[in-house]
Amino acid sequence: MANIKSQKKRILTAEKARVRNRAVRSELKTYVKKVRTAVELGDKEAAQAAANQACRKLDKAATKGIIHKNQAAQRKSGVAKLVNTL
Repeated sequence: MANIKSQKKRILTAEKARVRNRAVRSELKTYVKKVRTAVELGDKEAAQAAANQACRKLDKAATKGIIHKNQAAQRKSGVAKLVNTL
């Protein structure tokens, strides 16, 4: 454990951010999974709606620095390709 007061505070804030980032990353996976299940069922409208939601969440995560902007772009591209297979 750190002795310096500012470092103790930094450890606490870093832990809060780690937990929050982990939750957001998990949420992103869930939204992409929703797109995949809609595509497997062959429901084009549901797949498109899920893709729009997933893209929005990916953009937000990239803006907040949780994932890199290029990673968000690659995932959005993959989601779009999935939807276009219908």
